[in-house]
Amino acid sequence: MTGAIPKTAYESDEVILVVDFGSQTAQLIARRLRDAGVLAFLVGHDVTAQEVRSVAPKGLIFSGGPASVYEIDAPRFDPELLDLDIPVLGICYGLQVIANTIGVPVEHADHREFGRASLTTRNDDELFKAIPDETVVWMSHGDQLSENQDIFRVIGSTPTCPLAAVRHVNRPLFGLQFHPEVSHTAHGTDMLTNFAFSVCGCHGTWRMIDVMEHQIELVRERTGDRRVVCGLSGGVDSSVVAALLSKAIGDRLTCVFVDHGLLRKRERELVETTFRDHFDSELRVVDAEGAFLGDLAGIEDPQEKRRRIGHRFIQTFKEATADLDDAEFLAQGTLYPDVIESGGGHAGKAASIKLHHNVGGLPEELGFELIEPLRDLFKDEVRRLGEVLGLPEQMVWRHPFPGPGLAVRILGEVTKAKCDVLRDCDEIVLEELTSADLYRSTSQVFAVLLPVKSVGVMGDGRTYESCVAIRAVTTNDFMTADWARLPYEVLARMSSRIINQVRGVNRVVYDISSKPPATIEWE
Repeated sequence: MTGAIPKTAYESDEVILVVDFGSQTAQLIARRLRDAGVLAFLVGHDVTAQEVRSVAPKGLIFSGGPASVYEIDAPRFDPELLDLDIPVLGICYGLQVIANTIGVPVEHADHREFGRASLTTRNDDELFKAIPDETVVWMSHGDQLSENQDIFRVIGSTPTCPLAAVRHVNRPLFGLQFHPEVSHTAHGTDMLTNFAFSVCGCHGTWRMIDVMEHQIELVRERTGDRRVVCGLSGGVDSSVVAALLSKAIGDRLTCVFVDHGLLRKRERELVETTFRDHFDSELRVVDAEGAFLGDLAGIEDPQEKRRRIGHRFIQTFKEATADLDDAEFLAQGTLYPDVIESGGGHAGKAASIKLHHNVGGLPEELGFELIEPLRDLFKDEVRRLGEVLGLPEQMVWRHPFPGPGLAVRILGEVTKAKCDVLRDCDEIVLEELTSADLYRSTSQVFAVLLPVKSVGVMGDGRTYESCVAIRAVTTNDFMTADWARLPYEVLARMSSRIINQVRGVNRVVYDISSKPPATIEWE
């Protein structure tokens, strides 16, 4: 039962299940509803009607996906889901697979439609309540429904998609050919909350404190009197996990911080000080710089870097915890974007973009079971959970730092010398960002050392030195992101200081790519 309701689902009297057909943005649907106080989480497309009935959800939302209903191996669903007498909203492929199941033809569109479109709505329909008659939506499809007025009533259309929004004539089935969950759809969140409140009858009573209380209960139930080891990086994700576990099991938590030589400047000292000021649990610090840099010597491929770092992490944890006879669990701060980028969506069909060292389970020889209490959360939700847990502001709102550290911000081979150069550059970037009071208004800002050199002039002499890129983004969920429009004078100070103060760098560039198509980290 791979589509079964996950045991980690949080308890609530009002639940909406998102049936995942492999969309990269499926979890955004759940996140929009959670922001409105409605508990929503993903289940696989092969979830059964019996399993859904046991949860008694207020409604179902079928996500989009990359398949066509005409493909032999296209994901399907249990047809009895449509007979549960609860509202169902199909989005893009979700609408098409519903239509195909109940006998409404789906046809190949004249051309693939990707991007913004103008939607004309019938706002007398409850799905479009308080939404303008004309609004912008985001399309991403190659198939669409054929005309069939006997089964579906049209409640919205675009110039190229006559059945852009439909509802069944006598059953609580709704469909949108566009994606309301993405920020490009102007009133998409309003459409989803209209479905939750006006159609499904939810009231928005779910809160982040419910996540904390339920996860604490699950951790206690699963671990009993056994010890948990937590991989602590100093970032918000692992810090929130540590705080949650500390609250749940107290001194049965041992945190391990690995100094792999790929950290930001003075990172180790900051982690040790912050941890000991706010936690009562044991902290073990492991100096493993030599081992990690040795593994990375001569390696340029980013996936191979991540693979080697992940392998060395496992070996390091094994050695650092060998004397803990009662330790049976390893806790990690894995988030949902990590899972999606590693191809681990609930439907098992999400494209693999990056290999994350903390995603994909643990080898049997390590001897730990994995605990990932944040696995279904986005970064902003983790920050809210951290606040509920009472963590200090400077810890909760710290910019993310990747588990592989500077290894994925140094393009090409990683060496200690390059790490030292990048550490100095990164410190300058963050100092100037903070000085300009822009730290909280940006989501992630850092420097990247590029594998190119260029000619420069310093004084009267020619230089041939490295190039550094500055990357700054704004985002709510880290699934999509836009490049931050930092003031020119701030960028100028960053560039001037880097070139003048960091030996070996003579050029600074600014990355103005959004996600997608780029990712936030360069590797």
